Parts: sequence; structure tokens; C-alpha cells
Amino acid sequence: MPHIVPSFGRIGEENAFSVLARATALAEQGRDIVNLGIGQPDFPTPPHIVEAGIKALRDGHHGYTPAIGIPPLREAVTRDIHRRHGVEVSPDSVLIVPGGKVTLFMAILMFGEPGAEILYPDPGFPIYRSMIAFTGATPVPVPIREENGFAFSARETLALVTKRTRLLIVNSPANPTGGVTPKAEIDALVQGLAAHPDVAVLSDEIYGTMTYDGESHASLLGYPELRDRLIYLDGASKTYAMTGWRLGWSVWPKPLYDAARKLAVNSHSCVNAATQWAGIAALDGPQDCVTAMVAEFDRRRAIVVDGVNRLPGLSCVTPKGAFYAFPNITATGWKAKPLASALLEEAGVAVIGGPDFGLHGEGYLRLSYANSAANIARALDRIGQFLSDRSPTGSERV
Repeated sequence: MPHIVPSFGRIGEENAFSVLARATALAEQGRDIVNLGIGQPDFPTPPHIVEAGIKALRDGHHGYTPAIGIPPLREAVTRDIHRRHGVEVSPDSVLIVPGGKVTLFMAILMFGEPGAEILYPDPGFPIYRSMIAFTGATPVPVPIREENGFAFSARETLALVTKRTRLLIVNSPANPTGGVTPKAEIDALVQGLAAHPDVAVLSDEIYGTMTYDGESHASLLGYPELRDRLIYLDGASKTYAMTGWRLGWSVWPKPLYDAARKLAVNSHSCVNAATQWAGIAALDGPQDCVTAMVAEFDRRRAIVVDGVNRLPGLSCVTPKGAFYAFPNITATGWKAKPLASALLEEAGVAVIGGPDFGLHGEGYLRLSYANSAANIARALDRIGQFLSDRSPTGSERV
């Protein structure tokens, strides 16, 4: 049998897709499944964006594009960054990529090697740790704590930096917790990083348009002192309900840009042309579709938080961003992953167990409110009934 290199044995997975596959299989068997597991907007891509993609195909945009993306889209990204963050960036620093994960992949490959350390949020997007482990670097979890409203602590983060630290990954608004880190905490982080000038920073801001309760998103692009070592990650998947289009973008410091370009050439060549033209329509077109979607997520957020806090043994801090709630389940007596599995198999509700997001995820479930208010209410009713009827046994128990 052929033998692949050992590093592939260190690659993890994003269990949300496994849960989606199982939920789909149960539905195909005739089960009524409410899916609060997958992290994708349940809205269609806005019509003007769809039409722009169709027009691009009809206009003959069928071939390769530059690996870094077509100039009009890179220019649209810079306009969007200026509109949202008040920051000027050059189109020559923008790289168009097929989704947010590609930027993670590139950045971690650049800095990850045996002997190096990479800091990442935990609980956090599972691909962070997976890719760090793949490179042979040491994954160093930065605890994201409920008592901080699931914002990261600058003090705790900086205390983990060592002479071996090569990269720090920051995510706000955050997956899976919905936490938004206040600007004062980000200010403190940036100030502390001045003592560590060789540490690069990857800022995952894919949920940057989704904040609530008057919270504002403070982009790390707004700190000039970081710009020569900051990698900014964003994309269209969440903001414009374009998960299947596979469109992301990143801003790179000049010393790293050409390395990222070469990785693009060696991996995906380019993002498909029609998607790039659709991206221009998304960024330059009317933004009322974004406002309406976020308003609906806000309405559902209230339903989730109120409903979860009425359930036996569950408590939920109010998420300030993204479209996830991360309720605490410790009082139920259940371990998180067995409870998530039982809810799917026995109650017909798909959720994700907290340990799928890291070492600090035990005791929590992730609920996505990217589903209708009616389905969310049905799911909460089922969870409440299940917890009333069923106690954990054996290995299911904390």
C-alpha cells in the first residue's frame, strides 16, 4: 500500500460537516430534523449578486484570471475596507481567494514548522488547530472564557507569547461563541505586541459585519503599527450569504504578499471568474440586504437566548456577534458531545458539541441561529423535552 507522509495523520476535521451529513441522512430516511448545526446563512444570495454572476458568464468570463484576482474586485475590496473601517489599503496588497480557509492555510503554512508555536483561540474555528498541527508547529490555545463574554483577554494572550511564537490568530466576532472583543482589549493587545515585533498576526474578521446591541467591530487593520505583520481575512460567505460561491479576500503585508501569490499559483490557480464579478456587485452594490439579514439574525438571537435560558440545566450569555450561541450545559450532567449526538439521533435537533471547537469547549454546545424563528422554536421545545425525559448514563455523564 502507498504510504502518505505522517503529517496527514495530524489533520483534524470540521465536525459541523459530519453533523450536516448525518442530519441529511436522517432526513432522507424520513426523520424531521431541525438543523442548528451548520454555520451558513439560510438566506439566498441577493438577486443583484446572482445576476452579476450570470451576466459575467453570458459576457464570456469563462477563463483563468490573475492568481491574485481581477483588478476591479481587488479595488472593490479596498473601497469596502475604507467604507467599513475607515482604512486605506492598496489593491496591490489584496489577494482574492476561494473562501476564508485558504487564507488560514496560507498563513499557517508560512509560519508553522517543528519548533515553532502558533497561538489560536480556543474554543475557536477547528481548522486553526488542525492546520497548525499539520505543519508540525505546536498549537498553543488562547482560552476564550465565558466570564469575559467570550471576548479574548489581552493579558492572557500576551502571557502565552514566547520566543518560539511565530503567529497569533485572532477572531472577533467569533465562531463558535459569538463573542466580540471590545476595542479597549484590542488596544491593549496591540500595545503589548510592540514587545514582540517578530510575531505575525492573522485577524479572522469573516463575521465583521455581524454585531448587535450597539457593539462595533474594531478591525486590526485600524492599527498602523501592526500593518507590516498583519494578515487580514474576510470574505463574502457570511455577509452576503455566498457560502457556495467560494469567495474570500485577504490583505497581506508587502513582505508576505508574493509568498501568498505563489501559494495561490501552486494550489488553486485563481477564483472562478464569474464569482469574482459577482463579488464586485456584492461589495459595490446596495447593502440593505446585509442590514436586513443581520436584523433578522438579531431577532432570532433574542429567541435563542431567551429560550435556552428557560431550558433545564442550560444557561446562555448573550452573544454580541456572528450568528451563534454557545450555551453552558454543565448543570445538565451531560458531556457535550454525547448530548449533541443524542439530541440529533433521539430528538431530531442538530447542534455541535463544544469540544469540536477546542480543549476549552467541554461543557458547551454551539447553536447556529441561521435558521428560521419557527424552526428555532421547534428545536428549543425538543431540547427541553429531551432534557426532561432523558438523563445521561455511563460515558454520557460528566
